[in-house]
Amino acid sequence: MSRIRQLADTKPEMIVRRFLFKNGFRYRLHVKDLPGKPDIVIPKYKTAIFVNHCILHYHIGCFLGFVLNPF
Repeated sequence: MSRIRQLADTKPEMIVRRFLFKNGFRYRLHVKDLPGKPDIVIPKYKTAIFVNHCILHYHIGCFLGFVLNPF
């Protein structure tokens, strides 16, 4: 997994970010100080949001995912 480049601004993440911003939530992106490096952090509410999507998390029967090559 260390060879996988950082995937930022994916479509599912952008949908969540737009929703939060439109509803008045202010957030920080990819905070390195927290374990797991969450995608979105809302400091005021001490909330971390991880956005999972099919690119990295293969779901059985999902046509969007793929199996990563280990080499």
